[in-house]
Amino acid sequence: MACYGMVKALLQSGIEVDLVLPTKDMVYFPLRKVEDADTLPVVFLDPIKHKEYERITHETLTKRLEYLGVSFSPETYINGSELKSWTKVVEKVVVEKHHHTTIQEKIWQDLKIYLLGEENIFKKVQELTVRAEKFAKTLDFDLIHSHDWLTYPAGMLAKRLTGKPLIAHMHATEFDRSGGVGDERIHNLEYDGMSYADRVICVSKYTANMVISRYHIDSGKIRIIHNAYDVGDLIADQKDRIFKGPTILFLGRITLQKGPDYFIEIANEVLKVHPHARFIMAGTGDMSRKLLHRSAFLRLRNRFIFAGFLNRKQVETILNSVDIYILPSVSEPFGIAPLEAMAYGVTAIISKQSGVSEVVNHAYKVDFWDTKKMSEIVNYLIENPDECQEMGEKGRLEVQSISWSEAADKIISVYDEML
Repeated sequence: MACYGMVKALLQSGIEVDLVLPTKDMVYFPLRKVEDADTLPVVFLDPIKHKEYERITHETLTKRLEYLGVSFSPETYINGSELKSWTKVVEKVVVEKHHHTTIQEKIWQDLKIYLLGEENIFKKVQELTVRAEKFAKTLDFDLIHSHDWLTYPAGMLAKRLTGKPLIAHMHATEFDRSGGVGDERIHNLEYDGMSYADRVICVSKYTANMVISRYHIDSGKIRIIHNAYDVGDLIADQKDRIFKGPTILFLGRITLQKGPDYFIEIANEVLKVHPHARFIMAGTGDMSRKLLHRSAFLRLRNRFIFAGFLNRKQVETILNSVDIYILPSVSEPFGIAPLEAMAYGVTAIISKQSGVSEVVNHAYKVDFWDTKKMSEIVNYLIENPDECQEMGEKGRLEVQSISWSEAADKIISVYDEML
């Protein structure tokens, strides 16, 4: 969602984007007009395959993307010979471009070590890294903008091959995702990517401080650019309720980073006082089963609903039906979901340990671990619905001023620095 909003705003400002994803075939998405971010025009590097593709009619955009191999799960399309040769691609580049420092030499040696892994997600990163060589040599571009560790190796390879500037965009660190030590391979790929990049964009001061303190990245090349949320043509003047009573929502990945376990404890405390309230947990993740068991143990029954994964239309529907949104993240680099909720006039309670808390004023900000305080706020809002509605309306108006166009201007200024 961050890349979507960002790219639309960049296109609006006249920036041309060649979007590269790990697809089944060697394709890229040349985005030139604002609407291209929605239609995703595609070009095959192989002209014969492109002609074959043009002869096929796809019923929907989703079907077309599935044909290209853009899937919801990290299925890998890389073949056996490609997989075996990916380290050779890195070695070949190191040999060809021998003018590098000792630190750069270590970075490239590290890449061969830390990209090893049989997990699908690592194979997907290997796949994109291998294919970056051909994209770098084929496409005509001014700079490389890589998002998170998944694309840092590919971006590094493209920079090494072309000498073009590399911008590493840090949306979340492994410390955020794991809530602790995490995967050493990912930590090293994050460090190497940010070290090799010419500029590092962090989505909040919170993230920038972590990048400096944990990774010791030179603060001189860090730029802080907050995420945003474009309200667009959203009209939500009246709630389309699912339940008659007050409804409280958790929307996000059900994983340690997002603090869903704190949400269920808040629900348990609030329901003791207001049994007519309803709590909805929307999303999926590795903690889903654990929290389902916890809900059963606490006998929350149908007052705590697991909604599962929601598509965009379903997200919009549920946001227009709830009163309170809670983000109890343990470590949240930014957090766009609260802005989405606020755009619907939903009163937000957010973790102080989040980047979004740096840009909004009309939201309750609480330490993620302070479930007692959050429960007290929810109880107060339920007992004072007029104040809850007033806070939601103030938040709705505030979000309208947090647009991607301002963030895009700042990103373009970083591009200008590099060019």
